[in-house]
Amino acid sequence: MQNKDLIESNNKDDYEIDLRKLFYIVNKGKKTIFSFVIFFSFLAIFYSLFLPNIYQSIALLTPNENEESRSSALSGFSSLAGFAGIELPSSNGEGNSAKAIEKLSSLSFFEKNLLPEIFLPELMAIESWDAKTNKLYFDDDIYDESTNTWVRDFSYPQKQIPSSQESFEVFKQKHFLITKDDESGFISLNVKHQSPFVAKKWTELIVSQINTFYREKDKTEAEKTIEYLNEQVSKNSFSEIKQALAELLQVQIQKLALIEANEAYIFDYIDPPAVMEKKIGPNRTLIWLLGAIFGLIFSTFMVMIRYFRS
Repeated sequence: MQNKDLIESNNKDDYEIDLRKLFYIVNKGKKTIFSFVIFFSFLAIFYSLFLPNIYQSIALLTPNENEESRSSALSGFSSLAGFAGIELPSSNGEGNSAKAIEKLSSLSFFEKNLLPEIFLPELMAIESWDAKTNKLYFDDDIYDESTNTWVRDFSYPQKQIPSSQESFEVFKQKHFLITKDDESGFISLNVKHQSPFVAKKWTELIVSQINTFYREKDKTEAEKTIEYLNEQVSKNSFSEIKQALAELLQVQIQKLALIEANEAYIFDYIDPPAVMEKKIGPNRTLIWLLGAIFGLIFSTFMVMIRYFRS
């Protein structure tokens, strides 16, 4: 028992000696530590000042109620369509809105619907934005604005003019984010850019294009279905089947009328995007703090290593 107490006492004394020695080393090298903290703090501040301000435009969306009612209406006529020998598209209760969320994050949607409407240098060659003149400046090493030509250095698989795949990766990683609240069902569409005007423009473009995409898709399907049903009515002689076809035809005509009348076909705004006055980044205070912490840790280790070597 006495041996155990003696061992614990010795360990405690060694621990106190080590702490005192550590404080002695740090105190002896405090000037060096202070100098490095100041140096890295100024370096972090200097670096943060060269980072461009980033603005975020947010659109709060909700699935269109008419879109959901169309899906439920079609599911109610599935048995009638089966009686008439016609197969209607299956519905999972969510309609196109659930598919649209995934579609927004796809390369095909970006390539066919967004990229033709985006001025590519604003995505791939942006350098800065002047808030006073609302003018965008581009990196001269990437894009020559005076001649409207791409001058960047590139290596395979890149091309002189950024491809749709390369542009999509930049767009998705740096500019675009979509989230859905499972409780409320609301969808938040976020777009970041150095210019708040471009951020707002791209947000509106995304919402407009996804509505147009599914609107045109469903319109084409409805028109083909109406054409097919009209052919079947003229060909069929059974009154029961004709009645079923006529009811299906009425549903498709109503669907087509809703498609034509509704521009907010999939998503409707709860809160539309705006040109934001306040930036969301960079957080220069955090950058300065991280620089100071790094300087403190680096200089402390350096002082300790130098002490034990000497």
